[in-house]
Amino acid sequence: MESNNVVEHFRDLPDPREDNRRHMLLDIIAIVLCGCVCGAENWDDIEAFGLAKQEWLASFLQLPHGIPSSDTYRRVFARLDAQEFHKRFFAWLAVINPRLKGEIVSIDGKTVRGSADSREGKSRGRRSTLSALGRTRRG
Repeated sequence: MESNNVVEHFRDLPDPREDNRRHMLLDIIAIVLCGCVCGAENWDDIEAFGLAKQEWLASFLQLPHGIPSSDTYRRVFARLDAQEFHKRFFAWLAVINPRLKGEIVSIDGKTVRGSADSREGKSRGRRSTLSALGRTRRG
């Protein structure tokens, strides 16, 4: 697939939810990817990004019930088939950045223990880091 449209790459990703599909899976994925590109670090940040950019997001997403809550993102991503998501994500990356073709991207994440931040009584989650290292395949 040569389209750089994120929706085209994830259109056939199986939705793990059996019921309670209030929000479209493609809407959830697109908001998460856009939010992460813009610096969101956790599900609360993703929700805040979606609310701040709702008008723009609505110009290309369906959003039948508005912006999903942080709990919705958390539940959906916990149930997604990681291999199916990975396959589509890296196919999309290869189109938007052709220099990645033929490269292996190793991804490693760490969460700092005891880093939960409670401000004004609302838990903001733990501090995490994500590292990515690209290298050319051999042979």
